[in-house]
Amino acid sequence: MVSESEQLLPKLPLDELLGEVQSRLQAVIAARDGVHALLEAVVSIGRELELETALRRIVAAAIDLVDCRYGALGVIGDDGQLAQFIPVGISEEEIAKIAHWPHGRGLLGLLIKEPETLRLEEISSHSESYGFPEGHPPMHSFLGVPIRVRDEVFGNLYLTEKKNRREFDEQDEIIVKALATAAGIAIENARLYDATRRRETWLDASAEVTQALLSGTELGEALQLIARHAREMASAHTGVVVVPDKTGRLMRVAAADGEGAASLVEFEFAATGTLTESVLTSAEPRAVNEIRQGAEPSPLLDRLPGGPALLVPLGASASMRGVLVLVKRRGEAPFVGPAVRMLHAFASQAAVGLELADARKEAEEHGLVDDRERIARDLHDVVVQQLFASAMSLTAVARLVDNPDLASRVERTVDDLDATIRQIRSTIFALHSRREDVAESLRGRLVSVVESAREQLGFAPSLQLVGELENAVPDDVGEQLVPVLQEALSNVVRHAKARRVDVIVAVADGAATLQVGDDGVGLPSERRHSGLANLTQRAEALGGTFEAVPREGGGTVVRWQVPLQ
Repeated sequence: MVSESEQLLPKLPLDELLGEVQSRLQAVIAARDGVHALLEAVVSIGRELELETALRRIVAAAIDLVDCRYGALGVIGDDGQLAQFIPVGISEEEIAKIAHWPHGRGLLGLLIKEPETLRLEEISSHSESYGFPEGHPPMHSFLGVPIRVRDEVFGNLYLTEKKNRREFDEQDEIIVKALATAAGIAIENARLYDATRRRETWLDASAEVTQALLSGTELGEALQLIARHAREMASAHTGVVVVPDKTGRLMRVAAADGEGAASLVEFEFAATGTLTESVLTSAEPRAVNEIRQGAEPSPLLDRLPGGPALLVPLGASASMRGVLVLVKRRGEAPFVGPAVRMLHAFASQAAVGLELADARKEAEEHGLVDDRERIARDLHDVVVQQLFASAMSLTAVARLVDNPDLASRVERTVDDLDATIRQIRSTIFALHSRREDVAESLRGRLVSVVESAREQLGFAPSLQLVGELENAVPDDVGEQLVPVLQEALSNVVRHAKARRVDVIVAVADGAATLQVGDDGVGLPSERRHSGLANLTQRAEALGGTFEAVPREGGGTVVRWQVPLQ
């Protein structure tokens, strides 16, 4: 007989009971495995101090925990918009095919506005779905979880396409939310470490640039140093410094470092309407998440890798020195707030260094001008007067000398003293001129021609510049003097076989005279008239004369003379 208690027991088939027990055990084991995996992920991301690497590792850990194909982390900027987007599971080739980078619209924008967990079976079915850009891989299931650092929403974790066409369930949501909590702590630590390292990098780079500038480094080398340090600080692939011309209408690449740097040096482009001009005008940095052809005129960026770009003003609006341009490859993370602020501070510090270097150089030039003025004054007041007095004394002595040969030698000495006085006076005039003015002046060009003949002759020709060449010689005469001297010295190099060459350029009695004498073989019996005819034509065109005559004692003297009126 069956007892009454036995009749009250539910009648369950043994197989069903065992199946339920097994399924619960499997759920417990799966939960245990999930907890272990979550703990390993938390430990893994907690060890990472590099912020960029930590963010990417968080996404990779979330993908593994919920077994999906794609994941991304969107960082919210100071303006409340999507400032950085870090995808995982998509190759660089797939990223390159996507028409444009996410802009924080649709579901991404919804999670930014309303930072709450969002789980969907089908993305396109949601009312806020914006769709995917051209070239984006298809995605259906979706799980979005906000990441908070203290009380601040740092960003959102996006997961899509759970494998085997499954849906994200409640267990996935719990695991990802737990991971997001641990991620917030890891991000806070990484941000503190990143800020410390960034500050040290900024201090080291600024100190090196400032030291280089104040130690007299050339401007081009200093700008190259700025471009290199900025590129390394920003982890960019190309760093460029562009400077405006005096009118501000033309920009020139003054320094370039990194990928494609060789092809950018001295590249020039019109500034009007470009991104570079807008940064120069506003004196504020500008970040570009993606370089799109035709979106805004930018001849420089069109030649650089098509990824995120940052343009930073080099100096304040009152003393703008140029623009620092940094570019990454397509698909890499854009430049975000802390990095932008660091690079802006670095550029401002470098601009201050440039200003200090200019002030130091100007002070040195003022000191050099004072020294030149003092030397010129001493030469005029002391040396020239003493030489003149010596010449006068020798002239008086020559009249008392009975020996003709000795008197002739004294007279030649007086002539040499006169020539020396003229040369010193020419030097005094040059000392009164600024160094850069001399290089571009008629005197400077004539000196350059004589110096260039040194190597071809094997010795340095003597040069005397007599009179106020800069003030008295008109431009049309000055433009002829330089090529005439070149032609005359070229004839000496080719034909004279000389061991001494004397060049005299003088302004006196209303005429400019160029005389070149040598101690060479003299004029040939059969002259080639091409070079001499050219010099004659140049003189006659200005109403002057040209002659080539034998020199006393051997050699040749050519004399080119034109009136100044």
